[in-house]
Amino acid sequence: MFDHLAEDRVEARVAVSLTPTLMAMLRDPLLLSRYERHLDRMCILAGLEVQRTRRDPDFGPVAGFYRDRLERLRFLFAKQYGRDLVGRFSRLESEGRIEILACAATHGFLPHLAAVPGSVRAQIAVGVREHARQVGRSPRGMWLPECAYFEGLDALLASEGVEYVFVDSRGVRNASSRPRLDLHAPIVSPAGVLAFGRDEECSEQVWSSKRGYPGDPAYRDFYRDIGYDLDADYVGPFLDPSGARGFTGLKYHRITGGHDQKEPYQRERALLTLETHADDFVRNRRRQSLSLTSRLGRRPLMVAMYDAELFGHWWFEGTEWLEAVLRRLPAAGIRVVTPGRYLDDQPVQQVAEPAASSWGDGGYYEVWLGQANDWIWPPLHDAARRMTDLAARAAGGGALQRRALAQLGRELLLAQASDWPFILKHETAVGYARRRAREHLLRFDRLAKQLEEGRVDEADLAALEARDNLFPDLDHEIWRRA
Repeated sequence: MFDHLAEDRVEARVAVSLTPTLMAMLRDPLLLSRYERHLDRMCILAGLEVQRTRRDPDFGPVAGFYRDRLERLRFLFAKQYGRDLVGRFSRLESEGRIEILACAATHGFLPHLAAVPGSVRAQIAVGVREHARQVGRSPRGMWLPECAYFEGLDALLASEGVEYVFVDSRGVRNASSRPRLDLHAPIVSPAGVLAFGRDEECSEQVWSSKRGYPGDPAYRDFYRDIGYDLDADYVGPFLDPSGARGFTGLKYHRITGGHDQKEPYQRERALLTLETHADDFVRNRRRQSLSLTSRLGRRPLMVAMYDAELFGHWWFEGTEWLEAVLRRLPAAGIRVVTPGRYLDDQPVQQVAEPAASSWGDGGYYEVWLGQANDWIWPPLHDAARRMTDLAARAAGGGALQRRALAQLGRELLLAQASDWPFILKHETAVGYARRRAREHLLRFDRLAKQLEEGRVDEADLAALEARDNLFPDLDHEIWRRA
């Protein structure tokens, strides 16, 4: 999509968050080889589907669409992008077309880690340094995990060179002083970090379960998939080797409506619908902009914030919709800018401490701390204190000790990922989340005991390094300084 906009010289600038864990996965040799193998198998399946549906007037065209799409994606990935998506995003940033946001090291939920301040500093510092290593330049802005802010976080961000963050609308509206321009200009914290507030109208039109665009009956249904619909002997070789049914990505039905009977997906109809929705979104932004300009007496800022996985994943046509919107906004007189470009052009005048908030359900922290997941936090806090203590006592240690301390930090950071309490809360893959959190904490404990006893098992350490191998430049001094 960004390449299309660049080729057509569309003046639309977007901020994109690439988390450290995502960049590590996108460049991991094992995962790259697995992805290529998976893509090859899906191309084979799509070819078989073209043959199977060649006389079907409803599903035949959809099968042909998937075959062409997968073949094109395989060409783009292997040839045009040289298997390096992070590198392509970095080049887009150097061309001034996007701005890449950093993120905390493993997307840890920072307010619940703040019981041990060193944990928050480590999450931020490792995230910033890994961003610079992967992207090739230091970040100006950071995507706070779940947009979660707590009082005093700005000082930790500023100490690592972060200029701006994003917060939920509550974070701005309930700030230490009332924002004169509401959500339509950033505020600056006492430590000098700017906070952009999420515009609710932009979000509502896309995210609303009742009025949001992705639920239109013309769009592709997410759940209906040939991995479940077709004979197991036929589709089985393309599924999990365990024999479990699952998604292939080849989905032949549209949302249709609130009943079980799904109509065939019609690609042309879906594309026409997204054009209509793009027109509607831009028309409403134009109306909103004129109204705000009249009320505020200056050009307003509207911050449209979305999970990237909405586009193309949950909402299959979402990427095309986003491209259509970005093409239309400049023509409607609305300038599309990155946060950094906005700050270079517009002085930020109001000082206020953002309020404690997140963009989770309820606007506060309850999603990540409740009956389903509260057990995870005490051992995480204990491990963080232990990490800080071991790092402080490690001055002058040898190479093996430094390796062990770095791996200890990796296991701690991975255990702190906000994914685990989130999954436990929503009961989507509870066994997996519980296992991952416990495994990282158990590995941490085993390695910490070896360090405390002064006898690191190098073979055991090497096995852990091979298994959890992100953050190659991790420095345990981050915890000691904290």
